Amino acid sequence: MNVFVIGIGLIGGSLSLDIQEKYPEAILYGIDASEAHLEEALKLGVIHHKSTFDALGKAAIVIVSIPVDVQIEIIPKVLDAINDHALVIDVGSTKELICTVIDNHPRRRNFLATHPIAGTEFSGPKAAIKGLFVDKTNIICEVEKTAFKLQEKALEIFSKIGMRIRYMDSKSHDKHIAYVSHLSHISSFMLGKTVINKEKNERDIFDMAGSGFESTVRLAKSSPAMWTPIFEQNKENIIETLEEYINNLQQFKKLMEQDNFSEIYNEMENANYIKQILNGIK
Repeated sequence: MNVFVIGIGLIGGSLSLDIQEKYPEAILYGIDASEAHLEEALKLGVIHHKSTFDALGKAAIVIVSIPVDVQIEIIPKVLDAINDHALVIDVGSTKELICTVIDNHPRRRNFLATHPIAGTEFSGPKAAIKGLFVDKTNIICEVEKTAFKLQEKALEIFSKIGMRIRYMDSKSHDKHIAYVSHLSHISSFMLGKTVINKEKNERDIFDMAGSGFESTVRLAKSSPAMWTPIFEQNKENIIETLEEYINNLQQFKKLMEQDNFSEIYNEMENANYIKQILNGIK
């Protein structure tokens, strides 16, 4: 089984490692804009061979794991290059635009739009982790537009590497993910910015930052090259989400100014319900 991974970073690299483990016969080929990434991926065993787009005709599976703005241009070219029996999977954090872009492509049936909800703040081949996707949700959009046999092939892989599957239309995906993922990253980036602006002494930040700050600001270490296009593509949903979030922050500030700490207690107690929701998911 020839598996091509375009974009050898955290998600693409982790999928490559898991596929190698679950399918020992699989041969993993890497395509990346960075020659250094390809060399590093080879050295680490994330892929078996470097490759190019010219070789996609021999692919059984192509995993596209690149920034969402680039995939808009690349995925149609990948579909042009593959054979009629190949499966193309994307793993981007936005789904509506890519599904629209390739909707009328002659090989639309070869494409499966997915979003594995997994990751860390790290990037590049060295960030790849075996078992990253165990018990993680993989959202699949517009599954009915993918050939049934290719659906089966993808679901077998996802099952073997431990993913749970959730089906959703692309528009709903982008709306919901703005709340549970994109807003979290914006909050983390802006918290990091606020602390950097207010605390000019870097040593003070290092010495005084507890585990709460570290976990909250962790996402601020994520790649701006990856996240800026995500925010651009999901702009309308994110703005709507930000408006609600800002309103809540302003309300909290107002309660502080009024010394209304009993209501602040109630606000936090109500927010504690998120624990029950998240514990129910695990």
